[in-house]
Amino acid sequence: MSEIKSYKDLLIWEKGIEIVALTYKIVSSFPKDELYALSSQIKRSSISIPSNIAEGYGRQSTQNYIQFIKIARGSLCELETQLLVAKKLDFIQDEKLFSELINQITEESKMINSFLNKLEKSKE
Repeated sequence: MSEIKSYKDLLIWEKGIEIVALTYKIVSSFPKDELYALSSQIKRSSISIPSNIAEGYGRQSTQNYIQFIKIARGSLCELETQLLVAKKLDFIQDEKLFSELINQITEESKMINSFLNKLEKSKE
């Protein structure tokens, strides 16, 4: 494994960026009257994931970092919930893209939980 010199070297950050890109693709087909409602909230949730990973890294304190990773995990859960609501409202038409995004969210969740466990153990 290579040395981590920046938050950009973290796989959870890279996966977060992928999730943002997929999220923007999926909301592009939402009804225009959702532009400032659910669509906007979904975008904010997705952007919050890699943003909090980066911000936590920049704090240079393990305790702060853990807190920001937990916030990123919360945003991930929020995003998944909002996407499920959008699906229920028939805003999402592209089944393949939806499945891919949900799979990415599931994978990111596992990666974040693993990363949190490692951070928690490093405090001991």
